[in-house]
Amino acid sequence: MNEKITVGEAIARTLEQYQVAAIYGVISIHNLPVADAIGQRGAIRFVPARGEAGAVTMADAHGRFSGLGVALTSTGAGAGNAVGAMIEALNANTPLLHITGQVEKAYLDADAGFIHETKDQLGFLRACSKQAYRVHTPEQAVAVLQRAILDAQTVPCGPVAIEIPIDIQNSLIPANLVGHAILPPVLPAAADVAVERLYQRLRSAKRPLLWVGGGALACREAVKQLADAGVVVISSTHGRGILPDSHPRSLRAFHNSPSVEAILTQCDLTLVAGSRLRSNETRTWSLPLPRPLVQIDIDPAAANRNYLADEQISGDCAALLTALAARLTPGEKVNADWDREIAQAVEQAEAALRQQSGEYAKLNDAIASALPPDGLLVRDITVSGSVWGSRLFRAISPLCNIHSLAGAIGMGLSMAIGTAIANPQRKVVGLVGDGGLALGLGELATMAQEKANITLLIMNDGGYGVMRGIQDKYFAGRQYYNQLHTPDFCQVAEAMGIKAWKVNHAEQFAGVMAEAINYSGPSVVEVEMNSVGPLSFAGPPQKLY
Repeated sequence: MNEKITVGEAIARTLEQYQVAAIYGVISIHNLPVADAIGQRGAIRFVPARGEAGAVTMADAHGRFSGLGVALTSTGAGAGNAVGAMIEALNANTPLLHITGQVEKAYLDADAGFIHETKDQLGFLRACSKQAYRVHTPEQAVAVLQRAILDAQTVPCGPVAIEIPIDIQNSLIPANLVGHAILPPVLPAAADVAVERLYQRLRSAKRPLLWVGGGALACREAVKQLADAGVVVISSTHGRGILPDSHPRSLRAFHNSPSVEAILTQCDLTLVAGSRLRSNETRTWSLPLPRPLVQIDIDPAAANRNYLADEQISGDCAALLTALAARLTPGEKVNADWDREIAQAVEQAEAALRQQSGEYAKLNDAIASALPPDGLLVRDITVSGSVWGSRLFRAISPLCNIHSLAGAIGMGLSMAIGTAIANPQRKVVGLVGDGGLALGLGELATMAQEKANITLLIMNDGGYGVMRGIQDKYFAGRQYYNQLHTPDFCQVAEAMGIKAWKVNHAEQFAGVMAEAINYSGPSVVEVEMNSVGPLSFAGPPQKLY
């Protein structure tokens, strides 16, 4: 006789087939059959977030490293709380599965006042996801779940939501409906004709430029080979570390620095690999890029999205860049004079950023010195994150500097938790501001409960520092609504059993950060910015009209 199991257990068993190690969520009467099965089986770690937004953000960070993040939320308002985090995952192309509940099938869309009911939940899930599905029958649940996972993991990746009515979650189905994991399709090899065209363009160029973004995160070796051959490389902030900062032909992410812009004007070819060329990195697409411009992207719809390309190649960046690099020899296009200009430009850009950072350049250096080479920085959208955290902090490898691609404030702590759980052997420094932290302060309890190996660095300036700078520069110095009452974060941390330090002077940075980073488990360092000194930032460079 065939074994019968609930749909909730079938969901848990299926996720095990996909080697899911952790699920982030908030339990509810409309997802308990799934949560109960996960708990009974004990094969997957369940991380109880304090809110749905935090749960999905944690899963987003986890998915960037593992290849699939999974979040479980309630229905209605619970699913609605996850929307902002889903939008972030959509911007980051994160392979993410969001499982949520629904009211009983008989009352779907009936406006009957069923508990947790909301208007058109599937509609708002579609709006913030790559795709969204509803399970209509118990027997269909596993198949729809596998379809959702396949969509999430198929390049270009993205978050996918699946809603399951509560009565279906409790229904019994044959256990043999749980099958093996379905892998996403293998990306095609690079077309010889496309590689040849690229090679001919590269061979004729004297000073070629390669701009790499998040779509090239898997291209580390190929990008290094191209750089070794003489190609200068610049990256989006998401692509930092694809080519280590230490490489002599890395322009890092200094695309808005005058000295680096002067280098770009001298280039005679631009290869854009897996980048959207975002507005904040191109002065709202007014930054001149060298011609001809060739755009490489797996998504055909990316063609000419922001810059008109002289040639558009739809394909896998890794396949194309690897095949292209194989045709070049180390040093083939190296020019000693050009290398000196590149080095001088980067030195000038870094010096200017250090000057802008003021005393906080010492904080950057203190973290870089104390953090192991494989350590990770996760930063919120805060003044420090946008100034020294985004471009000054060292980048050694891909995905070593995690942040919100949507530019959303308040995700730093949750991202740090998901990053730490996905990387249990690596130390994480989470960089947040007092304003952003307030949005998800409850997740400090999650960090403590899960014993996450995070040093949370809280930059406390008593308000929204980024907004102050923008208001000062663009609104004649008029300051409104940016002052915030903040708690003593060290006391809050200690109340939760978290080790905490407070810093009032720059001279304390090195000693405190070394002690905190070497401390195993969750810790907090609060920096009183009003005592240390100001940090100037007025948002990303604006378009020149």
